[in-house]
Amino acid sequence: MQDRLATAVQAVSSVVMGKEETVKLAVACMLSRGHLLIEDLPGMGKTTLAHTLAHVFDLEYRRVQFTSDLLPADIIGSAVFNQQEGGFQFHPGPVFTQLLLADEINRSTPKTQSALLEAMEEGQVSAEGATRQLPEPFFVIATQNPASQYGTFPLPESQLDRFLMRLSLGYPDEETERALLKHGDTRQDIGRLAVSIDRQTLMNIQLACDQVTVSDAVVDYVQRLAQQTRAIETIQLGLSPRGALALIQASKAWAYMEGRDFVTPDDVQVVFEPVVAHRLMLRSGTQLGQSITTNILASVDVLS
Repeated sequence: MQDRLATAVQAVSSVVMGKEETVKLAVACMLSRGHLLIEDLPGMGKTTLAHTLAHVFDLEYRRVQFTSDLLPADIIGSAVFNQQEGGFQFHPGPVFTQLLLADEINRSTPKTQSALLEAMEEGQVSAEGATRQLPEPFFVIATQNPASQYGTFPLPESQLDRFLMRLSLGYPDEETERALLKHGDTRQDIGRLAVSIDRQTLMNIQLACDQVTVSDAVVDYVQRLAQQTRAIETIQLGLSPRGALALIQASKAWAYMEGRDFVTPDDVQVVFEPVVAHRLMLRSGTQLGQSITTNILASVDVLS
């Protein structure tokens, strides 16, 4: 199965060029049943990554462009009066899909952002007096522009915590950019890619990731990392127990992709920054940079 996952990563990387490590982390996020936040400047391939993942994993895909006038009902759906039946009938919104792209999520108001909270946490939507289950698997990829850009609403901590990982694609290196310029828009290649893993197989892999073993030594290591984030004076919000669980969850998926049925400290270190950084907040009100998470890893011994 690891060979098929490697093929899937390679297929996505043929469209999102030069970002294989980021693509692999995005796949690990999906295998963990988590949701992914991609923060980057416009034009870096965020939407292309989401669309390609949906195609390669044979997932139903819908995209919602978040704007300041978007309403919660535009996402979860609403009841419309049916004259023939003489009553209101619920019309599901775009959230009723398997892979939802919430594009530029921080351009909508906090009220609209919060419409995704229940869907992301519980896999269900409560609307019009009823609770409706979402399809399985259910995966949200949200993109956001840097908070410094005009017309953005920062995601609250409760919303950020619903995302298992936060990734950034960044600028391509010189060689990749040249290849991209010569090739042209890679989005036209998505439809020509073969499905690498169907949705039922994906759910089976998710179950297999749950069975990956985490030793007491690795649990102790994760706990020491969490405690270190709470001990640093410049960090106002340290890693919560739910965040520590997310770190273990992502580590198990990464270990599975590496062909192991047990987690090592190296797995924890690989996923630490994308899982943890967006959950921590400096006392100045800013989020941590990669250098600080690197220092946290360096300050905690692997063995107690």
